[in-house]
Amino acid sequence: MSISGILIYQIAVIFIIIIIGVICYKTNLIDDATNSKLSNILLTLVNPIVIFVSYQRDFSYDLLEGLLISLLLSIITHIVGIIISYTLIRRKRRKIVTIDGSTTKSYVENENVEVERLQSIYSNLGFMGIPLVNSIFGSEGVFYVTASITIFNIFIWTHGVILMSGAENLKFKDIIEKLISPTIFAIIIGLLFFIFQIRVPDVVYEALDYIADLNTPFAMLIAGVTIGKTNIIKLFTKNLRTYYIAFIRLIIIPFVLLLLYIWLPINEMVKIVAIIMASSPTAASGALFAIKFNKNSVYAAEIFTVSTLFCILTIPLIVKIAELLA
Repeated sequence: MSISGILIYQIAVIFIIIIIGVICYKTNLIDDATNSKLSNILLTLVNPIVIFVSYQRDFSYDLLEGLLISLLLSIITHIVGIIISYTLIRRKRRKIVTIDGSTTKSYVENENVEVERLQSIYSNLGFMGIPLVNSIFGSEGVFYVTASITIFNIFIWTHGVILMSGAENLKFKDIIEKLISPTIFAIIIGLLFFIFQIRVPDVVYEALDYIADLNTPFAMLIAGVTIGKTNIIKLFTKNLRTYYIAFIRLIIIPFVLLLLYIWLPINEMVKIVAIIMASSPTAASGALFAIKFNKNSVYAAEIFTVSTLFCILTIPLIVKIAELLA
């Protein structure tokens, strides 16, 4: 089966878990407090263990080279995303008004420009990227994902903070504190264990592997609960601009990066992982940033919901195009 075919199957599985998450929220089986605790468990325990386990493998220069290439591709991914979002999402929006059959065009201030740019640039690596890559390539794929997670954290806690709050509020101490997270800690420790070939005992590895297996169901249940908070029917008809932002996040940015990456003479797995990372829906942390910096968090959550639902179609499409062009 082709990679795009495997993706379609795995996304169908993931979508079913998301629906279960929606049902759990609608039936009060998982409330906001429970979802918050599940998110904390995922981000501070499960994700770091998934990453650490991916580094428990025999050292090879090919793997190390692939990791370094993944770092470079992730930097390019974020820079391209920033350029495209700033080009297509402007501070002034065109507004068309029809009065008595007469149509006039004017430009109004886009009060949500920061939210829209953040949501189009930053993708959902932990919640969507890791489960998808893990389902296709296993722990070796996750090994390369760690590069994307590292660069994501650096960019979102520098550029993301500048975008949402202004450079005057950017404090170096705060950035360092945010970068020292369980995920980054797991990457550093895991990388050292990989380079120096330090292996945990089999019984410890198996226990960690069991916890790592919780990543996909936890992440998708959390996504389902987040989607369940919105009125999906009203969402799809109320604000059509969410489609535009989702289109940038799911189609334009991944397609441009696809055209850049597909011709590179590099490891095929590294290439596909980078494309999947670039094709993931908007980051769940976008809504959290909107709350933190007093922006439109409801709108941010709506963009997250739309992009998460539509990525079921767009990720396999982007990967299929990559396969056809390869």
